[in-house]
Amino acid sequence: MNCRICKTPSQVIFEATVLHTHQVQYYHCYQCGFLSTETPYWLEDAYKNPINLSDTGYIQRNIGLAAILTPILRLFFKRKGRYLDYAGGYGVFVRLMRDYGFDFYWEDKYTENIFAKGFEWTPDTGSIEAITSFEVFEHLPDPIAEIEKLFAISPTLFFSTELLPDPIPAPDDWWYYGLNHGQHISFYSEKTLRYIAQKYGLTYLHYNHQLHILTQTPQISQFKLTMLGHYHRGCRILKRGWHRLEQRWPPAAPASKTWDDHLRIAKR
Repeated sequence: MNCRICKTPSQVIFEATVLHTHQVQYYHCYQCGFLSTETPYWLEDAYKNPINLSDTGYIQRNIGLAAILTPILRLFFKRKGRYLDYAGGYGVFVRLMRDYGFDFYWEDKYTENIFAKGFEWTPDTGSIEAITSFEVFEHLPDPIAEIEKLFAISPTLFFSTELLPDPIPAPDDWWYYGLNHGQHISFYSEKTLRYIAQKYGLTYLHYNHQLHILTQTPQISQFKLTMLGHYHRGCRILKRGWHRLEQRWPPAAPASKTWDDHLRIAKR
């Protein structure tokens, strides 16, 4: 199979059982570092629920991403600009960002807009300062076509996806393969993202191994983004320390059940 990113012939590196039923081959491209499944014939089964039931981190992730993105947009982008959350799910992120004062709009072909009704994006909405697309790229059967579509709308794209570890994990050793729900079919290394940036004359930046930026007009340097990340992490460490100190008495609240709930549902 040819790589979906660079069209170079890819090689099968392992097989895995998807949705407890389908034996699926995974192809790795040594040219650009992209990993993908064979043609995903099982997606109708995988998307009976557009947001898979084992995604227990959905709310927590949106709150965390809003906290990260708010200072980045305030410092380096137009505060009064319009923004689009592409494949925005139930509209949680759009509602959060509008609550924080940003003119965000929602778009998603497959999921009902519950929390951001009235703020649906159309081509008539006007110019878009930047697009966000979180936990979407691993679902794309044709990433290049989608990227070209997004850059026809805006010069800057923020997106989140877990980077493929090196060496590539075995099927049972990386939860992000999503074998239980079958929706994850495309996996990117940093080499892949840099290849895409070079192909389209873009600048690639990253906040961490999950949050990435591709842009035609870099308004922020990697150094500034890294420093902002250190500041955020420092604040979180101090906040956790203070929270633990406050909770010594009365007794501390139970630990979060986000990950335990994910594992519990994934086993069903």
